[in-house]
Amino acid sequence: MRMRIETIKRPLARPFAITGYTFTHLEAIWVHLDDDGVAGKGEGVGMYYLGETPATMTAQLEHIRADVESGATRADIQTLLGPGGARNALDCALWDQECKKTGTSVFDMVGITPRPLTTVATVGMGSPDEMASQALRFSDYPHLKIKLDAHTPLERLRAIRDVRPEATLVIDVNQGWSRRELEDYLPELDEMGVAMVEQPLPRGKDSELDGLGSPIPLGADESIIHLGEYDEVVPYYDVVNIKRDKCGGLTEALKIATRAQADNKVLMVGNMTGTSLSMAPSHVIGHMCRFVDIDGPLLLADDITPGLRYSPGGFVDPPPPELWG
Repeated sequence: MRMRIETIKRPLARPFAITGYTFTHLEAIWVHLDDDGVAGKGEGVGMYYLGETPATMTAQLEHIRADVESGATRADIQTLLGPGGARNALDCALWDQECKKTGTSVFDMVGITPRPLTTVATVGMGSPDEMASQALRFSDYPHLKIKLDAHTPLERLRAIRDVRPEATLVIDVNQGWSRRELEDYLPELDEMGVAMVEQPLPRGKDSELDGLGSPIPLGADESIIHLGEYDEVVPYYDVVNIKRDKCGGLTEALKIATRAQADNKVLMVGNMTGTSLSMAPSHVIGHMCRFVDIDGPLLLADDITPGLRYSPGGFVDPPPPELWG
């Protein structure tokens, strides 16, 4: 087995703002595996809010290069690497390689019948007029995910609702509110028909949601990175957002999905931006989810070829084998 690690940097179509950050480029790694001519590949973006970068992810992978090239399995790397973008890239590369070795699709391996999914399109933060323009630009997408912070959130959301009265709206606060702010905003969010509020409070402050009684489902993103954090945090939330760059790959993502389903939690699949190579494994998880957020390539100036097919109505076709899986 040979492993090659590649750093990629791709410009976004336009700056993308969320609580506390503005992104202009995608920076990620690709892991390429080759075993006697059978290739596998995976993309890792990592968690910016925990300081992951292409350099830190590459260093983690270099540390276990000997194990990988000696034949470490998907099960092995769950202990060789911790959760995060490095393990995600390697785990997904191993899935892809196993599919190609066996001539079996990833959907057959996990027992899912593939179908097109409907993704959200994400509206980054800006002025109310700017955000309304973004929402109109995504007029083919019936589901929108709206990035908000504590600066005039209701005004921004009203501007979007005015131009997209028919759209399903999910809002993502990225840890930007306090409990008091959430309580203040909830009545009007409910009136505007918001379908879910994602990560309203900072990571680690989840217990402050105790007894809130929200009329809108609340979702955990940054608060649940991997399965080891699940039990302590999940009682405060209705929705669990599964991101492979958080939990460390498709293998762990499937475990979280199975556990959350057993607990009757609603599932969401999300992304840290990325090319179609990053979205392809998330398409698998998306079959188990009510909320699907695999729109990363829509934010890029250019996606890879071959990539996922995005079509009017927000439909995303399953990944072709030449892309992944």
